[in-house]
Amino acid sequence: MFKSVLVANRGEIACRVFRTAKRMGLRTIAVYSEADAQALHVREADEAVRIGPAAARESYLDGAKVLAAAKATGAEAIHPGYGFLSENADFAEAVAAAGLIWIGPDPASIRAMGLKEAAKELMIQAGVPVTPGYQGADQSEATLTAEAARIGYPVLIKAVAGGGGKGMKRVDDPADFAAGLASAKREGAAAFGDDRVLIERYITRPRHIEVQVFGDRHGDVVHLYERECSLQRRHQKVIEEAPAPGMSEAVRAAVTGAAIKAAKAVNYVGAGTIEFIADASDGLKADGIWFMEMNTRLQVEHPVTESVTGVDLVEWQFRVAAGEPLPLKQDQIKLNGWAMEARLYAEDPANGFLPSIGRLEHFVMPDGIRVDTGVEQGGEVSQFYDPMIAKLIVHEDTREAAAARLAEAAGEVEVWPVKTNAGFLKRCLDHPRFVTGDVDTGFIAAEEAALQPVETAEATLAALTLIAEAASDGEAAGSDRFSPWGGQPGLSYGVRLNAPAQTMVWAHVDGRGVSGAVTPVEAGWRGAEGRTAQIGFDQVQAGEALFGYQVIDDGFVLFVDGEARRVTPHRAAVGSGAGAGSDGALRAPMPGKIVAVPAKAGDVVAKGQPVVVLEAMMMEHALTTPFDGVVEHVAAVGDQVVEAAVLAVVKAAD
Repeated sequence: MFKSVLVANRGEIACRVFRTAKRMGLRTIAVYSEADAQALHVREADEAVRIGPAAARESYLDGAKVLAAAKATGAEAIHPGYGFLSENADFAEAVAAAGLIWIGPDPASIRAMGLKEAAKELMIQAGVPVTPGYQGADQSEATLTAEAARIGYPVLIKAVAGGGGKGMKRVDDPADFAAGLASAKREGAAAFGDDRVLIERYITRPRHIEVQVFGDRHGDVVHLYERECSLQRRHQKVIEEAPAPGMSEAVRAAVTGAAIKAAKAVNYVGAGTIEFIADASDGLKADGIWFMEMNTRLQVEHPVTESVTGVDLVEWQFRVAAGEPLPLKQDQIKLNGWAMEARLYAEDPANGFLPSIGRLEHFVMPDGIRVDTGVEQGGEVSQFYDPMIAKLIVHEDTREAAAARLAEAAGEVEVWPVKTNAGFLKRCLDHPRFVTGDVDTGFIAAEEAALQPVETAEATLAALTLIAEAASDGEAAGSDRFSPWGGQPGLSYGVRLNAPAQTMVWAHVDGRGVSGAVTPVEAGWRGAEGRTAQIGFDQVQAGEALFGYQVIDDGFVLFVDGEARRVTPHRAAVGSGAGAGSDGALRAPMPGKIVAVPAKAGDVVAKGQPVVVLEAMMMEHALTTPFDGVVEHVAAVGDQVVEAAVLAVVKAAD
């Protein structure tokens, strides 16, 4: 076994790999960009090397810089994590040429499965069922348009080197094919340096089922059962579980057998995932599951497999890379219970799930479950990288218990001022369809209305109680420093022991006016006493519910079922965010680059029509007009813009 490992990655996966490496007594080495100088993975490593500017292309994607860091620190092995260089065959070859151990599959296997059209041809030869489609070399728009018509709409356009939903577009109408193709090509070129695409038949009620495989250099390949990854939003996985609901032993044997065939077809070594698409219109059937692609690396959702098998997949990666045989034979790998994982993203579900960036002034994760994260309170969520900030993982005896525990955990998340999808995750997990296992990749889109946040009487009462508590404290001290009727926020917060019977309170909750008569209650401190308002935390009771909250400079943040609600006195100013303003100005929701302008100055546009497309955090975001009107101004393609910059102005129709 080697004695040191460099992780050519950042954030959550770097911390995850370090955890196993430290348990095995290995020296850990991190690399970091200028944006990550204070990141958690940097501090957790035994040694860290700065490799370049914030942009991934100049740091984490620069293989030469990573190899130089490995040489400078005496690293014996390189673990690529997932994303960045993890599926770069040229980098894998360079690692081996430098005399280092590559903790991943052979470059030939990466290349064989890295291009989707070639992989599908290889799978056909190996006897693995594949989805009908086109993966030819002719990439002309005319040929692709004709092939889409042959396959039949709806179709899915996919970047051949893609992953994570990037470069993937569903097209339902032939009239929209050209626009979808152009967008897929742009995203593929930006994310992977390759604008080629393939086309597949779109399964109208698809389920995404994948199989974890593992191979060694002694000719053995095993599977570690399947995972269900159907709960997706814009092709990005949101909640994963193992095993898959409704999976019979016959179908499991068929899909795991196909996965083993696929891995053996490329002489696979190490951890990999064979992804399948299943037709869920009439339950899972052995002849209704088709190969989609192979990920030649560790997956984001690997913890659910670890939970149900008791296997540390990173340890297996280390041992196989060192030349050891697989620790277990196929008949020794058993399923135990049910595991689920939810991806916690720094994003704003109320604003089209746009990524949210900034400092994590308050970051509290649920207790009693596995939480994999690469950030901590006081850290930064950067515009330069993927917005996933944590994974919440539970393991229970049954699926029902796992769903209930994960929903509870999502509701306990407290993050401010960065926005997260915690409340959205809880609503997904609580949804009756999800609880019964009735899931497919269209679940979130179909249930969009039911997944919106709902105001509760308890939450409103809690907000009013907070204001009443603060007002009474100020009055008791002979001050109106924090009063719902005016004044400035105080600099300290105490717990009032003797409250009046009732207090009439007016307040704003996320800018919405509320009022009512409340009876403030005594609440116990959760942390040390005497903290200032800027860092004070507590709980407030409303009926039977107990909510967490944080004091901020002009009020409170109330944490309700994973949602962070800003509570301010009635006369506090209410701000507005970036986006589409009532004045017709379309503002950048975050820093980025203009990659397309579907409408030009003078064009007549209808409400909801895209006007400008912004690329940020490696994804495209279309800004649409809030009403019918005429475009007066629009930014130019290639412009680099800052957050809240006006990208276009639409004058309302008369």
